Amino acid sequence: MTRTFLEELAWRGLLFQHTEGAPQALAGTGITGYCGFDPTGSSLHIGHLLPVMGLVHLQRAGHYPVALVGGGTGMIGDPSGRSAERNLLTLEQVAENAAALRKQLERFLDFSGAYAARMRNNADWLMSLRLVDFLRDTGKHFSINQMMARDSVKSRLETGISYTEFSYMLLQAYDFLELNRRDGVTLQLGGSDQWGNITAGTELLRKHAGVEAHGVTLPLVTNADGSKFGKTAAGTSVWLDATRTSPYRFYQSWINADDRDAGRYLRMFTLLEREAIEALDAAQGAHPERREAQGALAMDVTTRVHGAAAAEAAREASRVVFDRKVDPRGLSEAVLAMLWDELPRTTLPDDGAALPVLDVLVATGLVKSRGDGRRQLQQGAVTVNGRKLAADEVEVPRGDALAGGYFLVRKGGREVALARGGGASA
Repeated sequence: MTRTFLEELAWRGLLFQHTEGAPQALAGTGITGYCGFDPTGSSLHIGHLLPVMGLVHLQRAGHYPVALVGGGTGMIGDPSGRSAERNLLTLEQVAENAAALRKQLERFLDFSGAYAARMRNNADWLMSLRLVDFLRDTGKHFSINQMMARDSVKSRLETGISYTEFSYMLLQAYDFLELNRRDGVTLQLGGSDQWGNITAGTELLRKHAGVEAHGVTLPLVTNADGSKFGKTAAGTSVWLDATRTSPYRFYQSWINADDRDAGRYLRMFTLLEREAIEALDAAQGAHPERREAQGALAMDVTTRVHGAAAAEAAREASRVVFDRKVDPRGLSEAVLAMLWDELPRTTLPDDGAALPVLDVLVATGLVKSRGDGRRQLQQGAVTVNGRKLAADEVEVPRGDALAGGYFLVRKGGREVALARGGGASA
């Protein structure tokens, strides 16, 4: 059964709201729709993935997606969801960020095949826009009362909002009009907090150009426990850029999803078909301890963002850390190098001497003192490279090292560290 774009969004939990007439307009193929992305940073984070997946499904349904990088509006900033004015960027900073975002979006959208995606930057028209012309041709279609009623503006009235940010709605509406002129765009996608800006654009197209246009919004995502989606336990964002969030930590953000969220996120953030997701739901219900749904979710999203090799290395690295039964002797040097960047670690003297177990336990913080280390050995709580050490075994031959000269040292269940010789490469 072939589903329309809106039907696909609906069963995946991605549909929040749409303008009247959108189901009829999107029932066939060939509509061109856009979504805007803020280039005030050099990377998207996983909180941006929902609108990205909206464009992905638009393309898969036989429509043309346009990813609009807000090089012009990004210098001003959307007041939606913000409590204070943002710092303004230079044109050069925005251009660099826009180029980086293009590379990330290419992992999700096909820019060359059937229904090829296009990339636009609103700096191309906003930076040369004449103020008097803009006020005469666009501003006249909006009343101050209408603009003051928008949630994004009302929420800022008490703390203060500049005219710069107040004008954002008009500029976004103008983007819609300009994209209609250039690319025939008649649809805008965005988060549910963008509804006011989107409908402002549809109204401008109707009043200024006599064009029927539509808007579709996607829900704002929160985790089942009420915490903000896209943040780590420490409150930092999970970025798509591997230099800001490593593939291992990226994988961890998905594999650690709450059981209540796993099926929902499989629908939202992967392209797995309904039958496969429902099978994973059933497996999750029958054996939640196996975390099959989380595993499928983590592999799918990490593979798309970082590639198959990095995803596989992240999975193996995760398994060896969190499952003490996994034999580390089969780990590749690439997996161990990934763990070296994530775990407590210490470098051994490059003299070929045996691994000094007590020194390593103290240096990596697995124990507080050498005496504590001896007690852990006596209790049988210390393993090196998967082998439990005897009570008096305070050295391990250097020849027992894993690939790349690494030693995986574990105390108890999930307290893990690495040691390696100074001449080893990572």
